[in-house]
Amino acid sequence: MWEQINILLVDDDPAEELILGSLMSKVKNYRIKMHYCGDIDSATSFLKDNSNIFMVLLDNRLGPGEDFRATAPKLRQAGFIGPIGVISSSLTDPYFQKIEDYGADFRLDKAEFDPTAVEFIIREYRGQTEPSE
Repeated sequence: MWEQINILLVDDDPAEELILGSLMSKVKNYRIKMHYCGDIDSATSFLKDNSNIFMVLLDNRLGPGEDFRATAPKLRQAGFIGPIGVISSSLTDPYFQKIEDYGADFRLDKAEFDPTAVEFIIREYRGQTEPSE
């Protein structure tokens, strides 16, 4: 029996929910249940009502002028203590070098987002070398 992992995707592009959801369904050693919110306000409300979320995947840009430096702290203020991963189509901006200063834990280029990467991240943050059976 595979362990269910609840992941919240916060992205203002609904197409990303379909794309990343499809990739999540291909993770081999965990059963991923992906939840989706299209903006930071709905995400903070969702997190207050759902304590079973293991990890948040946060799009770097949620609307004009709002990058993870403004949104990740809001997730922490809502009480979320699990890992927050910032996903972006480009990680070249210098502020990505100090993501921890803003409450995020890791960054991931959307081009590198695949089932193997997701499984590795889950194992890393669960402190496991092998997934639970």
